[in-house]
Amino acid sequence: MTATAFGQDSTALQVIAGHDLTGKETIVTGGASGLGYETALALATAGARVVLAGRDDAKGEQAVKALRARTGNEKVVHRHLDLASLESVTTWARKHSATGKPLHILVLNAGVMALPLIRTVDGFESHFAVNHLGHFAFTIGLLPSLRAAGAARVVSVSSRAHRRSDVIFEDPNYAHRPYDAWEAYGQSKTANALFAVGLTTRYIGHGITCNAVSPGGIKTGLQRHMSPQEITSRGWGAPVPSGWKTPEQGAATSVWGALAPELDGVGGKYLEDCAVAAPWTQDDNDSLPSGHYLPRAVDPDRADRLWTLSERLITDSGHPL
Repeated sequence: MTATAFGQDSTALQVIAGHDLTGKETIVTGGASGLGYETALALATAGARVVLAGRDDAKGEQAVKALRARTGNEKVVHRHLDLASLESVTTWARKHSATGKPLHILVLNAGVMALPLIRTVDGFESHFAVNHLGHFAFTIGLLPSLRAAGAARVVSVSSRAHRRSDVIFEDPNYAHRPYDAWEAYGQSKTANALFAVGLTTRYIGHGITCNAVSPGGIKTGLQRHMSPQEITSRGWGAPVPSGWKTPEQGAATSVWGALAPELDGVGGKYLEDCAVAAPWTQDDNDSLPSGHYLPRAVDPDRADRLWTLSERLITDSGHPL
């Protein structure tokens, strides 16, 4: 990995110390809890206007109160967003872009994991829909605001779990193949990384860059769909399992990706531990070490193919981009 002033033990507040985001507009999906909350806390501490975009309005308003109290920043708000509904996503993005406000930082943080086979209202498998397609459509709808910023950064939260599956372009929604929850999650996390490549390739000329982030292992609400037995069997029972991070540490790389001067004009990278990670070229994907990624997760040809597939799936569902 590249050397930086921060590392695996750094926290989001340490990364943002000394930065002034007064007058900057930011959005964090899933910002009411877990990594999203810690990311929003850091951005609010630096004076940014922070929009928490999420499905649970009660939790969102509670987070707003807590963040305002902790930071003294009254420019923290919650707005309802359901990433499982393309109607919700596209309507939200269009309304925001219609305000003419620039959008300087967009953190695509929300996600689901280890779900049984559930299809969204639009007919998509839930991991692929929420973790990738919803964020894809959301970002495309916000392009006018991102362009207006002059230099905008998008952070796409991926995971080391991308090793579990490439994007299966012929059947991303498990219409014809047996369903596996962890494979589906892995596919969506690979898509998150490829999206960073595709977005940067298309819009870096407009001042928009996007990098993927692996936050590391963190105990958050992401594990809520797992049974206690499965959590225990995987060795994840402790409040902070061995080798895992706290939410404050897990959010550090998202914040670093959003504002590190080393990343000015840089996109399409895979970040971990507040650094650009290194490719893992050995055959054993299951032992993918931290600080590394599989090269297929940043492959430009796969990124182009995913972009085309995503546009088609969303348009065919009746929600033109």
